[in-house]
Formats: sequence, structure tokens, C-alpha cells
Amino acid sequence: MSIDTVRADLLAQGWTGTILEFAESSATVELAAQQAGTEPARIAKTLAFASTTDEPGAILVVAAGDAKVNGGMFKREFRAKPSMLKFDDVERLTGHPVGGVCPFANPDEARVYLDASLRRFETVFPAAGSAHSAVELTIAELEELSDALGWVDVCTGWRDEE
Repeated sequence: MSIDTVRADLLAQGWTGTILEFAESSATVELAAQQAGTEPARIAKTLAFASTTDEPGAILVVAAGDAKVNGGMFKREFRAKPSMLKFDDVERLTGHPVGGVCPFANPDEARVYLDASLRRFETVFPAAGSAHSAVELTIAELEELSDALGWVDVCTGWRDEE
């Protein structure tokens, strides 16, 4: 079960928090916000894209719940148009089912990046490996526990001027 893998991964890194497990689905930003009792923007959604290079695996971009990937910005960053993973490839390439994709306990080939849209919050709520879970983390904790390769700016719709 993916949530157990995430729990083991986080604990192995020294994290001592609690994974929130919900009776109802948290598979969408809106549902996750309801379940976590927070605003949708603070849901840290993990978007799974096909690799843009010859490297195997997936590109995982963790973005704020109110942010939308911008094709041009993504292409400038990753040198190819964004192509979401096909449903049948999600679990194999991310280690998690649709609705539970998160930046923890991923296969080695999955490359995690954090989007600038998250930086405006003190804490955010990424999924924890299932469509009924989340974990509240500070941005510093998210950066450390996700083994993110870095920060990117590939989303729009969240800045005041947009």
C-alpha cells in the first residue's frame, strides 16, 4: 500500500509528524482542501509529466492548488511541451495511484521539482500516497523530505497580477 511506503520513507528521514488519513476522498484539490480544513491554494498538488529527455521516469512538479502549468514556461524549463502521464503509467512511474501521487517514496527515476507558487505559504498539504491522505509540512520540510532537485517557475494563475 502506497501510504505505508510514504510513512516509512518519511520516518526513515527523521520526520515525526502525522499523516492525515480521511474517510472521504482527497483526490482533487477541492476535496483535499475540504478534508484538511484549509484553502485550496495550500494543497500541494503533485503533477506527473512524461520525461522530456531520453531519461526514463517522470517529472513531478509540486505546485500550489490554485496554480496551473503554463506550457511555455514548462517548455523553457524542461525543453519540451508538458505531457501529463497516461493513467496506466502513473502508478508505475510515480509509485503512487492517481489521486495519491506525491513527492515522497518515488522510484529513483522520478524527478521532483517544487514550483515557486508554493513559496507564499508557511505550510502546505501534499498527498501522502493515497487518495485519502495528506500531510502538513513547512516549505523547508517539503523541500528536504521530497528530495526535490530544485525550484522551478512553471505555473501561472496564482500571482496577484495575473
